[in-house]
Amino acid sequence: MNASLRVYSGYAAIVLLCAGVALASGAYWLVGVPVLLWVFAQAIVDFKPLFWLLLIMIPLGTEVALPGGIGTDLPTEPIAVGLTGLLLIHAARHWPQYDYRAFAHPIALLLYLHVGWIIVATGFSELTLISLKFSLAKLWYVGAFFLMPLLLLNTPNRVTLFVHCVFWPLLFVAVQSLVRHAGYGFSFADQFRTLHPFMRNHVSYAGCLTTFAPWFGYLVWQRRLRGKPYRWMLYGLGFVWLLAISLAFTRAAYVALVLAGAAYFLIRRRWIKPALVAALLAGVGAAVYLTYDNNYLDYAPNFDTTIAHQEFDDLISATYKLEDISTMERFYRWVAGGNMVPYRPVTGFGPGNFVELYEAYTNNNFQTYVSDNPERSGIHNYYLMTLVEQGYVGLIILLLFLAGILVFGEALYHRQRDPLARAAVMAGLLSVVIVEAFCIINDVLETDKIGSLFFIATAVVITMGTYRLPDLGLEEQQPEEDAHAA
Repeated sequence: MNASLRVYSGYAAIVLLCAGVALASGAYWLVGVPVLLWVFAQAIVDFKPLFWLLLIMIPLGTEVALPGGIGTDLPTEPIAVGLTGLLLIHAARHWPQYDYRAFAHPIALLLYLHVGWIIVATGFSELTLISLKFSLAKLWYVGAFFLMPLLLLNTPNRVTLFVHCVFWPLLFVAVQSLVRHAGYGFSFADQFRTLHPFMRNHVSYAGCLTTFAPWFGYLVWQRRLRGKPYRWMLYGLGFVWLLAISLAFTRAAYVALVLAGAAYFLIRRRWIKPALVAALLAGVGAAVYLTYDNNYLDYAPNFDTTIAHQEFDDLISATYKLEDISTMERFYRWVAGGNMVPYRPVTGFGPGNFVELYEAYTNNNFQTYVSDNPERSGIHNYYLMTLVEQGYVGLIILLLFLAGILVFGEALYHRQRDPLARAAVMAGLLSVVIVEAFCIINDVLETDKIGSLFFIATAVVITMGTYRLPDLGLEEQQPEEDAHAA
């Protein structure tokens, strides 16, 4: 019996043993043990398939509550943890081969600074254990969704493969949601019933679809560039995609798409710097106006009329009148966050601690029917959350990082001469703009559905902006056209 046959026979014995014990004891989770062993063995031999599997599972993964009041995303988070560990092992063995132009790019350095300050803020945290969990999650998300793409998504073919790995599973999620939604007459009030088990809520669903929309445009462009047939099919799928976004009934998604369209023209005309300055001045101006002489109190809601709405038209109308409960509950938490800042202005209260601490800083004038917050959801503004939890230093670093992606990315876009790589840079930048827009009224950068796509897009901006990097020994041994076909 040769070695391979012995390995397969041993594996088959493990499968039968686990299946038998599972049936006899009722511990059906044992059936998954052989799968984990196979994944572990495959990762040791070659971790690229595990990375492609991670991409496929981004739309399909589900959030699971664990004992002790913590939760995880299965199977994406365990895979991300494993890939981060494998990346560390690979880097220890092959570090001299890593190209500094990618891993030491200014965008990457700003991200490292951002993560570094999160670790520093954890050391000054009010609730250290929660902050430590937050920091660890940040490390393996950056490892799996930023550093690993820097290593693997280093050619247009690899980027195209990434797009396909996410596109088709996400399309499946969208189609099944549309089919189930049709059974409810495309009702606004019942749309949330169509998302389980893939998406936590309509914001996560719409955010994932919208963040990936530029990559769908990239897919259409690359087929047109290479003269591939069946573009009409992609246009039809584009209609389905837009229909799914529109029927997600998420206001942030609509606004983010408009901003992405504007960003496309700003980047093409090299106007991103003045646009960022204008955005910063607008943000500072709004903050000064609201805090001056307590002007924010003028926007306190009427507790009796600020309610949930069952029709989308009523929701839009209530938003303008400041009578939408989701909008005004955001105000309630933003005011609490603003009240917290003066107490810990430098290092903040600690990453991940807002939900546990904000109730002592609330203003009852802004209270709504859902202010008891049974879901333990966050502040719904990532920038303010960073200010509260990481202080002014953390916010400044975050803004430098987010602005740096756009400023350096714009330069990379205009410097790149390969048309497909150039299109990938633009798609990545627009995806980043969409996430940054969502972060104004949501906390999405730490989620596996949207945050993962943000970090991958950032990595692609770097790799495709500096395309023609030296090979790390990980590229397929086949011509460009054959690799694309694969």
